[in-house]
Amino acid sequence: MTRRDALAAPFLQLGRKAKAPVTGSFVLDAFPTGHKLRDHASFPAAAEQKKIPLVIIGAGMAGLSAAWWLKKRGFSDFVILEMEQQAGGNSRYGENEVSAYPWGAHYVPIPNRNSPLVRELFEEMGLIQNGEWNERHLCHSPQERLFIHGRWQFGLEPELGMNAKARREFQRFEEIIQKLHATGHWTIPHALGKIDPVLEAQSFPSWLKANGFESPELFWYLDYSTRDDYGSSLADTSAWAGLHYFAARDHDDKGPFTWPEGNGWVMKYLRSKVQVRPQEPVYKVRSLDRAWQVMTPKASYLAQAVIWAAPSFLASHLVEGAPKADGFTYSPWVTANLTLDRLPKGGDTAWDNVIYGSSSLGYVVATHQDLAVHRERTVWTWYNALAEKSPREARKLMLESTWEYWRDAALHDLSRPHPEIADCVARIDVFRNGHAMVRPTPGFLQSEARKGFLRNQNGMFYAHSDLSGISIFEEAQYRGVEAAKNALRRIGGGARA
Repeated sequence: MTRRDALAAPFLQLGRKAKAPVTGSFVLDAFPTGHKLRDHASFPAAAEQKKIPLVIIGAGMAGLSAAWWLKKRGFSDFVILEMEQQAGGNSRYGENEVSAYPWGAHYVPIPNRNSPLVRELFEEMGLIQNGEWNERHLCHSPQERLFIHGRWQFGLEPELGMNAKARREFQRFEEIIQKLHATGHWTIPHALGKIDPVLEAQSFPSWLKANGFESPELFWYLDYSTRDDYGSSLADTSAWAGLHYFAARDHDDKGPFTWPEGNGWVMKYLRSKVQVRPQEPVYKVRSLDRAWQVMTPKASYLAQAVIWAAPSFLASHLVEGAPKADGFTYSPWVTANLTLDRLPKGGDTAWDNVIYGSSSLGYVVATHQDLAVHRERTVWTWYNALAEKSPREARKLMLESTWEYWRDAALHDLSRPHPEIADCVARIDVFRNGHAMVRPTPGFLQSEARKGFLRNQNGMFYAHSDLSGISIFEEAQYRGVEAAKNALRRIGGGARA
């Protein structure tokens, strides 16, 4: 939002035609606790002492996946500690009288053959049945649309108003992607493939320019894509990561899988298999010879091994001897869920709705998978990665701005395709996530800082998706399961009840 936009936005409220003002609030605000941990604030000493073979710190997708894999192999002698009130990390969700809705990740693409762990889980969950995708959970049509030049078009690649030169650039880019995909080196998770060190050290814009790409429409589309999956602009994305977004996926799939609560649907299943201790923040982890002491305000745990499934940068503040997280850059995100009493004109006709030229990522419709013939009330989830600012500047803006500021930012953005949106919305709830996703900056995957977290740490196993440089479900699951395998070897655990 520009200063002029900020001054004008409150007047959107005047268009509500005698309706009550839009209500809402900030939700899931746990950053005060996170800041206390970062700043080494004092916590009360726990009276309870516990011995347990394994402690898992963090109940996001990495921690839950580690626990899922261990339990499937007969090992359950562990505890999962979570700072937040809710498990799930970027897959948390909310729910009201209209629908469930996501606060973060809202889909999982169809898993390739080189994603065996995802396929194992999805078969267990019934998303794959007899080798076929369960169509009830595949995104219904129409899936995506783009608001450009005052109109909606289906599909996210710009078509309206493009000249022949721009169309040729899109075609040439697609031909490059097909050749890269055919090598088999571009995989998800990427640890099962190969990383080109030259591409990984180069920025995506420099690669595009070196290869003769200059179309504004192509640059917008690629920038949207990196902001969507990575929370980073083109300039903050390595060429390898920018190409990986396209080259690692099969392009003839029927996906993605999606649900009203987004990836919260998958999280709920994993959560049902294990016990999580919410609101039990870890404030110190100490190395004791061949054991680890994990300290929380509620208990002190003595463990043979620890899986650190929280963001890696926190470990450098809390874990004795942890590597420094130099070069780890995290994108702040703001997500708003808008509860609509009625649909505006041109609303609710696709699952993912994107606005060309906007700094936001548009909105997804929580009720899109509903089989009802007609529904007036719905929930739209509006995403903004704040990628145009440095993370420090974005976090400052995010935390210092009022709920009214973000309410008006969302309404102002959505008023472009939906001028009467302010008269349709009853409530807007806002989630601020200061370190939502790691950015795949040039050179990060080859950095010594990242490699330090992957080395043997004497029973401390780091598992967060930020170690992949890409914050997606498949990478979180892979990191969690790899840490679980290593922890089990450390403990020497066989099958246990």
